[in-house]
Amino acid sequence: MIPATPNPADHVEHAATLARPGAPLSPPSPSPLPPVPPPGEPPLTARQAERRRRILRAATALAVRGGYEAVQMREVAEGAQVALGTLYRYFPSKVHLLVAVMLEQLQGLHEHIRRHPPTDAEPAPRVADTLTRAFHALQREPLLAEAMVRALSFADRSVGAEVDQVSAATGQLILDAIGQSGPPTESQRAAVRVIEHTWHSALVAWLSGRASIAEVRADLHTAARLLTLP
Repeated sequence: MIPATPNPADHVEHAATLARPGAPLSPPSPSPLPPVPPPGEPPLTARQAERRRRILRAATALAVRGGYEAVQMREVAEGAQVALGTLYRYFPSKVHLLVAVMLEQLQGLHEHIRRHPPTDAEPAPRVADTLTRAFHALQREPLLAEAMVRALSFADRSVGAEVDQVSAATGQLILDAIGQSGPPTESQRAAVRVIEHTWHSALVAWLSGRASIAEVRADLHTAARLLTLP
């Protein structure tokens, strides 16, 4: 599963910060989907999957209460009732851990939207509605959102595979909102990438106090209109 020995460098906090408040998807709750094993690793056993869920719940609870700084690996291990070395085997750093939390939150949101899909007739409004709902979900727990977005911002190449999973989950959310039966065209794929970047940038701007909620909504609707271009 990932390095068995903690790396002392993992305890060093990054100096950069994003201004509060921040906002993400939902407070600690079991994920409705099977846990995603580390990229390139075999599927987890039932016992390993349950242990991983406990770790993610513990990290989420800490982030909900205190944001990025509150998520300390020793406290996560205590909250999840696992040894610190075991925690590091699943997640080599706090950044790895919070990016995994982000993926779990996106999966939960994806399942919710699949049960309650947008009802607009055209793809662009459906995408805008889906991302607006995602943003409102993030608003409910601003410190959790701040923690997850900071982790994504701090992620280096060692977290590349996990960040790719988050990107893929966000892209799939958009593709599902488009709602077509066949594979997306190259034009649609390009539009999805731009929409995804806009969503992330708008979230960062809101977290840092540089954009209002109304501006975020307007940006999401503007980006979604890319789907109407030939």
